[in-house]
Amino acid sequence: MRRREWGAKILWICGLAGISLIQCGRIAAQNAGSEESRPSQGTLQVAGPAQTSQLIQEMQAQLQELSRQVKELKTQQQSASAESAELRKELATMKAQLSAALVQPLAPGGGYEAGLSPERVARLEENQQLADQKAAEQSQTKVESASKYRARLSGIVLFNMFANRGSVDNLDFPQIATPPEPLGSSNSFGATLRQSQIGFEGFGPTIAGARTSADIRFDFSGGFPDAENGVSFGIVRLRTGVVRFDWENTSVIAGQDALFLAPLSPTSLATLGVPGFAYSGNLWAWTPQVRVEHRFEISEKTSLLWQGGILDSLSGDTPAYQFYRTPTWGEASGQPAYATRIAWSRSMNGQKLIAGAGGYYARQDWGLNRSVDSWAGTADLTLPITSQFMFAGQFYRGRAVGGLGGGIGQTAVWIGSLRDPATEVYGLDSMGGWAQLKYQATSKLQFNGGYGQDAPFAGEMRQFGGSQNYYPSPLSKNWSVLGNFLYQPKSDIVFSMEYRRLKTYTLDANANAANIFSLSIGYLF
Repeated sequence: MRRREWGAKILWICGLAGISLIQCGRIAAQNAGSEESRPSQGTLQVAGPAQTSQLIQEMQAQLQELSRQVKELKTQQQSASAESAELRKELATMKAQLSAALVQPLAPGGGYEAGLSPERVARLEENQQLADQKAAEQSQTKVESASKYRARLSGIVLFNMFANRGSVDNLDFPQIATPPEPLGSSNSFGATLRQSQIGFEGFGPTIAGARTSADIRFDFSGGFPDAENGVSFGIVRLRTGVVRFDWENTSVIAGQDALFLAPLSPTSLATLGVPGFAYSGNLWAWTPQVRVEHRFEISEKTSLLWQGGILDSLSGDTPAYQFYRTPTWGEASGQPAYATRIAWSRSMNGQKLIAGAGGYYARQDWGLNRSVDSWAGTADLTLPITSQFMFAGQFYRGRAVGGLGGGIGQTAVWIGSLRDPATEVYGLDSMGGWAQLKYQATSKLQFNGGYGQDAPFAGEMRQFGGSQNYYPSPLSKNWSVLGNFLYQPKSDIVFSMEYRRLKTYTLDANANAANIFSLSIGYLF
């Protein structure tokens, strides 16, 4: 209050001084004008009595106006101070009432009023925090789209640097060790961004009680353009894309997705283009499919999941043309592939123990009335040994499953020409699997080690002369071992170093081996 009074006084004094200066300026100007018409004199000229009286009257009028404005400011200040004091009183009264309601029991038994109980207040605070978090998440993940519903962009920018010691089938994410070529090199070094991924997710309306959503994902491992240094310009490739209808315990999924009868893959940043241990016991394929999933809650910690569906029958053969699609051996049968899986899960050591088993069947038509049965049985296990150690593994036994990565990609064997009606075609039996042990040292650092192997039946390959439909020479066994660590200092950045060794056996010939060292840096978004 005293500061404001001193401020008003200072304002009043400054105004008076300003008016005085203005009037002095006017007098000086008038004197200057009169000197032009008067002869020069040695004495100082001053204003006459009439002029002085007029100036005094003007100054008095201006001082009265300034005094009136100061009084109005004082009145407004007093009114604001009174309102502020009244508001402080009301706030203190409300706080006292709220405190009394929270701490004083309203009933003989010590109960509290439901609307003002401490539990209710705590729940309201939690709900408010949750709403704030959701609002923040919405503002961060909202992507403009043609639909009024929310869309989300996600993916990983992945840089892989690698050094290979030995000949391999694919330089940047190899799966098979190959014989050295005369003009080739057993030592190679390179880097790539081809395994980076981009995904889009859409969240739609509720239909018949089901939440609808869709997602689609791409990478850049679809080959190379026919251009100078084209190995650095990976072509976009479709990986997966599905539409989902999710009820409380049931889901319907349609699209291109991973094999649900073999859901696991080892942890590796060096093999995102093709899953780790592919062609070394890990069945995999991105297959068009329609499936149904239903969850049964057995108890609070135990549940059962059933999955079943139909799939595009893939047999592993390469397209006959670049732009025109002809039926694969599986599609030529006129029927889809069928698959199912059942999995039991239970909470254990703060994680999920999951044990699953699956089955697959399809028909393949190799022309000239030659049919092949394709089938597989699978088993998978995720076992949290402790809060830090996790075991994961998968096993299969099948026939003619080269289209699913089994049999080292080899589907059938035969003798002679496929154009000869007398040539018989047989599905190649195979068996394989993989296992991995994870050690979660901290929330940011983990170590992984694993082994995988795929073994087609060599006896069948010898019986039919080793003829098959993909590799220049029949492959009888392929195994790989890996060890890596992943360090994730922040949720959106990850570093990894990995060592892998591949060893591939050609039928009744020497094995080929390769060692792969890789450094990976990924940014997730």
